Amino acid sequence: MLKREIEDQLLEDLVPGKVVLVYGARRVGKTVLLEQLIEHHKGKVSFLNGDDYSTELLLSERTLANYRQLFTDTDLLVIDEAQNIKEIGKILKLIVDGIKDILVLVSGSSSFDLQNLAGEPLVGRALIYSLFPFSQKELLTNNTRVNLLQNIEDSLIYGSYPELLSIPSVIKKQQYLIEIANSYLLKDILMVDGIKNSVKMKDLLRLISFQIGNEVSYEELGRQLSLSRNTVEKYLDILSKTFVIYKLPAFSSNPRKEVRKTNKWYFYDNGIRNAVIGDFRALSARNDTGALWESFLISERIKFRSNRREPANFYFWRTYSGQEIDLIEEFNGELTAFECKWSKDKVKMQSVFKSLYPKADIRVVNRTNYLDILI
Repeated sequence: MLKREIEDQLLEDLVPGKVVLVYGARRVGKTVLLEQLIEHHKGKVSFLNGDDYSTELLLSERTLANYRQLFTDTDLLVIDEAQNIKEIGKILKLIVDGIKDILVLVSGSSSFDLQNLAGEPLVGRALIYSLFPFSQKELLTNNTRVNLLQNIEDSLIYGSYPELLSIPSVIKKQQYLIEIANSYLLKDILMVDGIKNSVKMKDLLRLISFQIGNEVSYEELGRQLSLSRNTVEKYLDILSKTFVIYKLPAFSSNPRKEVRKTNKWYFYDNGIRNAVIGDFRALSARNDTGALWESFLISERIKFRSNRREPANFYFWRTYSGQEIDLIEEFNGELTAFECKWSKDKVKMQSVFKSLYPKADIRVVNRTNYLDILI
């Protein structure tokens, strides 16, 4: 059982008067993380599951007297799948405001649901964490650098969902990922109010799958799907809030030279992306290896900063003349540019970028040195 990077910080943040919220897609290991945190706690723990109807009944009487009676001897209250509980935000506010010294830890599989339900009542009371599939640093706990380098192709094809580590069969790995893509992730998405056409949502996700690494036109997506631009944007926003994909906007301080109004979209996990298009072929048989490598590195760098609680902004960069850099990271007022190259061949650095941003650090990341930026 691998230790998650955020575990120690979560333990530090468990203090009275605050609610620690852990968001993430289904099957990324939220319940296991809660169990690991419970093991570290020396006091009495009350564990509730939002999927269990008895939890709804226990919390349905929304009075401080009820909650004081329920949790009078509880040191740590843990609620898993909290997005399924009506008015969970107001409930948590009553508990942390009215019960002295209680610690509260909550998980939710969809930030869309949980933030809408918990956001406003918990302003100033919530500490929010995101949990992703395993990062390369987490995998290094039970592996050597050599192991990770040797298995990089598997990471690009199958991703790093926790349960995959215990599935030796390639066919069963593929079946598992397809099940997650069809049954778990889309289940969260299609539960959102206002989603009337599940087929269109799935078709949109498939189109995005084929466009990773490329700038996306909402108008073109709308034409292909017979949807309005506003509906396309709404669906993409939901897909991002349910931890399936994320947006990489353009970076620009010089609008005359640099593209600034377009976006790229990537999957948090390559295994889910490949499940959506039903393609698990080896890299030697594919023509999208570069896009998979780019997607992998950007997602891993996002995990790197998020797990360290270091707020950073991420962009791509391109000029109208065609010069491009895959990833721009803005952290503490400093820029780092990453060129993601599967090949180990030398790369000619972008002269325009260097002239516009002379203080930026520029790194070329390939399959032999990529761990240097992730651990």
